[in-house]
Amino acid sequence: MTGMSETVRVIEIFRSLQGEGTRTGWPCVLVRLAGCNLRCRWCDTPYARDGGEERTIAQVLAEVARHATAMVEVTGGEPLVQPGAPALLRALCDAGYETLLETNGSVDLADVDARVVKIMDVKCPSSGASASTRWENLARLTAGDEVKFVLAGREDYEYARRVCAERGLCARLAVTFSPVAGELDPAQLAEWILADGLRVRLGLQLHKILWPDKDRGV
Repeated sequence: MTGMSETVRVIEIFRSLQGEGTRTGWPCVLVRLAGCNLRCRWCDTPYARDGGEERTIAQVLAEVARHATAMVEVTGGEPLVQPGAPALLRALCDAGYETLLETNGSVDLADVDARVVKIMDVKCPSSGASASTRWENLARLTAGDEVKFVLAGREDYEYARRVCAERGLCARLAVTFSPVAGELDPAQLAEWILADGLRVRLGLQLHKILWPDKDRGV
């Protein structure tokens, strides 16, 4: 069993409001790990690709505890490129936190603790990374997990709609369609969703609405 001395590289740890998905608006501690295996065209956290400070899992848990918040999300970059990420997720669950994982879907989820709420981003064509999706990961998701599509236009919408239909996602998981800021009008996306009667959630990034001038720590 992995010890608390195992390390992860951390970009930042901060308390904010959950900005996306079914838990939007809830106070949450974000643990942003360093590194990413993809280079999405519209990435909004490029600063997380490199660097970071090496910390033990015990040190991360101690900092998280100082925020006295029940929900914790491990995000990136792509958290699972770090070998210590599954142990960190398990330790957070053991400590009693509602633990979320934001993942780009390109890394095997097999080692992720079953108690973790997995939020998997299925990459659309505009990202330039749609070929990276590990489709077998969708089979590892359970009813409490979530799938997210980030859309820059109609091509992405049609792609996301087709994936949902072919894989039966909306019948068993919470699915969110989110527009790329500055590229797809949220109202236009809402109209498409309503016109097609899709059972998906329109996702807007709450933290960008509340703090439009801040790129980090929100």
